[in-house]
Amino acid sequence: MARSARSSATRLLYSLCTSSSEFRLAPSTSAGALLSGNFQLRQFSAGSAAAARQREETNAWWKESLQKLRNIGISAHIDSGKTTLTERVLYYTGRIHEIHEVRGRDGVGAKMDSMDLEREKGITIQSAATYCSWKDYQVNIIDTPGHVDFTIEVERALRVLDGAILVLCSVGGVQSQSITVDRQMRRYEVPRLAFINKLDRMGADPWKVLNQARSKLRHHSAAMQVPIGLEDDFKGLVDLVNLKAYYFHGSSGENVVTEDIPANVKEFALEKRHELVEVVSEVDDKLAEQFLSDEPISATDLEEAIRRATTARKFVPFFMGSAFKNKGVQPLLDGVLSYLPNPTEVCNYALDQTKNEEKVQLSGSPAGPLVALAFKLEEGRFGQLTYLRIYEGIIKKGDFIMNVNTGKKVKVPRLVRMHSNEMEDIQQAHAGQIVAVFGVDCASGDTFTDGSVRYTMTSMSVPEPVMSLAISAVSKDSGGNFSKALNRFQKEDPTFRVGLDPESGQTIISGMGELHLAIYVERMRREYKVDANVGKPRVNFRETITQRTEFDYLHKKQSGGQGQYGRVIGYMEPLPLGSPTKFEFENMLVGQAIPSNFVPAIEKGFKEAANSGALIGHPVENIRIVLTDGAAHTVDSSELAFKLAAIYAFRQCYTTAKPVILEPVMLVELRVPTEFQGTVTGDINKRKGMIVGNDQEGDDSVITAHVPLNNMFEYSTSLRSMTQGKGEFTMEYLEHSQVSQDVQTQLVNAYKSTKTSD
Repeated sequence: MARSARSSATRLLYSLCTSSSEFRLAPSTSAGALLSGNFQLRQFSAGSAAAARQREETNAWWKESLQKLRNIGISAHIDSGKTTLTERVLYYTGRIHEIHEVRGRDGVGAKMDSMDLEREKGITIQSAATYCSWKDYQVNIIDTPGHVDFTIEVERALRVLDGAILVLCSVGGVQSQSITVDRQMRRYEVPRLAFINKLDRMGADPWKVLNQARSKLRHHSAAMQVPIGLEDDFKGLVDLVNLKAYYFHGSSGENVVTEDIPANVKEFALEKRHELVEVVSEVDDKLAEQFLSDEPISATDLEEAIRRATTARKFVPFFMGSAFKNKGVQPLLDGVLSYLPNPTEVCNYALDQTKNEEKVQLSGSPAGPLVALAFKLEEGRFGQLTYLRIYEGIIKKGDFIMNVNTGKKVKVPRLVRMHSNEMEDIQQAHAGQIVAVFGVDCASGDTFTDGSVRYTMTSMSVPEPVMSLAISAVSKDSGGNFSKALNRFQKEDPTFRVGLDPESGQTIISGMGELHLAIYVERMRREYKVDANVGKPRVNFRETITQRTEFDYLHKKQSGGQGQYGRVIGYMEPLPLGSPTKFEFENMLVGQAIPSNFVPAIEKGFKEAANSGALIGHPVENIRIVLTDGAAHTVDSSELAFKLAAIYAFRQCYTTAKPVILEPVMLVELRVPTEFQGTVTGDINKRKGMIVGNDQEGDDSVITAHVPLNNMFEYSTSLRSMTQGKGEFTMEYLEHSQVSQDVQTQLVNAYKSTKTSD
């Protein structure tokens, strides 16, 4: 059906182009080239009726092809079953021919975990892209990590996707990372489905999970299915839209058998369908009219209403199943096609650099100028691999494309579609697709166009690193590979930073947590054959001031020849809580006491001074510096003189502004058997943590606490020993907050002693 519609669209388009006197096709153009969009029209009289009709026909064809495309991501808390679910999706869509498990006992491992480290540890470290076909639809999938240390991988995947599947564990429910991932989905306005996984496990309770999603994630949601049995008795699912029961037969659940609803579940299923209709009608006016006037609601009416509400992000449909036991995956795939938007239904905006970053809505059509975003980089065997999401236009192998951020024109030597770590060469790709290019040097977040427009896509949110380690190569001979590895990792991952400690001269790497940095040290050993010495983890403290203070500093130096002269007067004050900026400089000079060309040098001096506070040498933030007056000399004043005046003025008044130290505080969620609750909470108190929540879930206690990162090193080992290996925890950055007076004294004394010993 779809193929014949497509070929008739091609014939129509072809006859239009060949018969119209307004257009001429290049002699070599075939119907196939026309279908792929790889053709050129020579227009002789613009604005005519035939031209308008031609444009309409072309756009209608593009729209039809884009409607059969879905770009989705799979995200969740650790161990909710994302990679297992992706493995089943690839199997049922025919992309792989046998199923392998995450911790590959057969030595193979899941397809999307292509890295050796991922297979050994049983966790996803890098997001991996693939594509498959389901019922004549093309589905591009990105499988993302669940661990908070790799949050940037989720962030950049969601930035370029049109829809997502949030996987929740039917036993664990809504966990800390589920909340983080959901927050990221909201940030990028991504419509989503939820999949309650692991219904075969002991203690599975999908209704508890649905209620948690409503309370903790504030989801306006309802179940799309009802399970037939739970735990060991989990047999199949009832579809509440079509009121049919599905059973999954065959060695890998590949045969979906549709039957009538079993009598013992029927009443409950009808009750849940009524609830589904009620919840959707609250956010969909058309369904609400039918519901309130007691009209019978058909499966088609309900399906259309759910689609409208889901794509508008007013409703989250909840599907159920067990990916590991091969149940419920095919109906979830149907849900992706039925309820998640295609690329034309999502509003994407670019910033026009020629019009002072004016917001421009992109059409999403392949007929427009090329606009593509480089959202992820990887160093491959053949050089840098750049993942692109194409928002508009067409990209072809051999084309010249322009990097708007750098202004450079580059050629596309190789264009590929990714299937985990395998790639398939393609000649061209169009709007709505996710592809990769080789040999194009760029940074993560750069925008590419065909040169006819200067649009940039809005960048993604990159969290600040919270932990640092000193690192050095064991062998002096491996210095080259050591630098190469650090440069590559830094380019690939915006949350991984490399710097030099000016005092000790050591190389410092910073990241999102212990695991994040440990993985990079291990990758350096495996991929670059560099063994590294790693110092004690160092916490990224910050300093700030607590009261307003004034400065008046004169920098005067005479040493024969031209001297240095600069005077700065003003005040420094703390920024209000929750301020979006960390440092503000305001020029409130009246008159020409200081010539305006020296003001940028003064701002630069203050910024430089704020990089290292006097208490422990860490950056100073949340400060506002106001310049009110000063003095200059006609001969001796220079940019350097004013920059030095600003640096010394900052140091002079900093101590009178009552500076304090800020430390990163982590949101820690612990799940421990109730018998160990007392020991674990006592230990959290010892670590100066503040317990903010304590819930009971079955035999487990779920404790939420705010704990300083400095007191959380090697916590996993302590927790294991306290709970006989049964406790687990997750931790994510919450905020920087003020340390207690005794800790401040301790840190300042330690800093002073290292300075004197140096």
